[in-house]
Amino acid sequence: MESKYNIQFDKEIPKVLYDNKISIVFSTYQASRLMIIGCNDGVKLQQIPVPIKKAMGIAIKENEIAVAALDEIHFFAGETKLVDSLKYNEKKIDQVYVFRGSYNTSSLDIHDITYCNNELWGVNTLFSCLCTFSFNSNFIPQWQPYFIDELVPEDRCHLNGLALKNGKPKYVTALSSTNSKEGWRNNIMESGIVMDVESNEIIIDGLAMPHSPTIINDELYVLESGNGRLIKVNVEAKSYEIVYEFNKFVRGMKYYGGVLFIGLSKIRENAKAFKDLDVVYSSKKAGVIVFDLRTKTSFGEITYDDTIEEIYDVNIIKGYCKPAIITKLNEKSKNIIVTPERVFWKKKKEKEEK
Repeated sequence: MESKYNIQFDKEIPKVLYDNKISIVFSTYQASRLMIIGCNDGVKLQQIPVPIKKAMGIAIKENEIAVAALDEIHFFAGETKLVDSLKYNEKKIDQVYVFRGSYNTSSLDIHDITYCNNELWGVNTLFSCLCTFSFNSNFIPQWQPYFIDELVPEDRCHLNGLALKNGKPKYVTALSSTNSKEGWRNNIMESGIVMDVESNEIIIDGLAMPHSPTIINDELYVLESGNGRLIKVNVEAKSYEIVYEFNKFVRGMKYYGGVLFIGLSKIRENAKAFKDLDVVYSSKKAGVIVFDLRTKTSFGEITYDDTIEEIYDVNIIKGYCKPAIITKLNEKSKNIIVTPERVFWKKKKEKEEK
């Protein structure tokens, strides 16, 4: 059934993944899937679609993966021992991430999530703040933009992206600096901002739907989604330069080994929020752009047909060419018992003879 997610890709991309021994993982809230793309031969890409309702931000820490979803955050742990226990591994899986639990956030519209010194932080878009999570409440507010005067469920500025520096929250992106319910919708082509969390000041304004702030070699990069380009921010001068014009709706970005993996979304022409975007007619397919930041050239794209339209986050699983994820919806998750030393599979009870 999942074979419907047919992909096309440029021939250089499998080699990039294989040579670096990495896999791409991205979220698509429109298709409610987490997609894992790997390569174990340097020639072909293999993908594993993982059902997660309204999958959004992805955080990876060592051997753990967290995924923000519709009203919860899912947690998975890598179990290499489980790979060794597979009786028939025809798909050549080299790591298995097993569902370990979920946290009920309720419908907060969590966007980016990331681990800050082993604590999970999230961009709480509905309440216009950065937050952590607790068993005693759905979230704990940790920071809010200076122009937000009240934490209420009104998505006032569409806070979305978060970048860390030295293990602490440092920069955020938002679609506006408005302080009214969904005020960001009024002028999305010119109202986007980048903020410094520590000083709580706006560094850059006038952007078109900024997303995915990322620090690379102490420099801040941002995707200006509405104009389809990658920009580099000069924090001290409060200015920016255009690094590359993709001329497509780009959102979701991860850097590894000189290469950027950037999410590409197909824009629906009848979408009210996007109707004024310059890139609406050039964003015809969703997928991932593989971009060499060193040479400012592209290795190519991974693209999908109409089965996937909108991508939110992109991340990298290091050290594995073809990992898999077992969610709580998978019957296998109920039959696996993992101890620190061994893995046990529960055997199905034989049917009693009548």
